[in-house]
Amino acid sequence: MLELEQVTAAARALGFEAVPLKLQQGEEIAPAFEALKAQRDEQNDALYVVSNALVDAYRDRIIALALGARLPTIFFSDTFVHAGALMSYGPNFTDLFRRAAGYVDRILRGTNPGDIPVQQPTKFELVINLKTAKALGLTMPPALLARADEVIE
Repeated sequence: MLELEQVTAAARALGFEAVPLKLQQGEEIAPAFEALKAQRDEQNDALYVVSNALVDAYRDRIIALALGARLPTIFFSDTFVHAGALMSYGPNFTDLFRRAAGYVDRILRGTNPGDIPVQQPTKFELVINLKTAKALGLTMPPALLARADEVIE
């Protein structure tokens, strides 16, 4: 929920309106994309997909439907971009796991887990799939490509 609130606030600050589309079951995905496709020219310019177990389970279906609806889509993890999504921006999971190992080490050496401060991610990565951009008829700005941590060609 926090992720959705932050995305909505960021969109508003940039002059966009974020319209939440809440899905709870896999069967709701295809009809939701049909509705998005029908409204595409009127109001839906892009799709940001928040992280949850449903999204992970239906990753390939969501990516295929987004491409079919010609919706540029951004996800939270590069695994989606490697599977065909347009782009991702999110925490560097390798760094998170490395930091988690430090927590495990401290706990195994006797530190009370309650005494270890909770930390937020500090490294984020932007990944762009140029093949998908081309399929959507998009030209990615050179400045954006220069800032990307990885560009899939």
